[in-house]
Amino acid sequence: MKSRSSSLRISVVLCAFGAMSLLSMLSRPSLANIRAVDVVHLIGAGMCFGGAIVSLVWYFSSSQS
Repeated sequence: MKSRSSSLRISVVLCAFGAMSLLSMLSRPSLANIRAVDVVHLIGAGMCFGGAIVSLVWYFSSSQS
């Protein structure tokens, strides 16, 4: 039961970090002239969202067993 609740917390935290990162990236005026630093920033946000999805899948799969 403990791992189930911790996976939900992990998912929420990763989604929050991903959303903050993505929103800060979208508010920059340099989005039209994208640089390598911006690409790394977007990859990091995508990794946060990917980790959140994996954590949610783990949460829902552990609830069925």
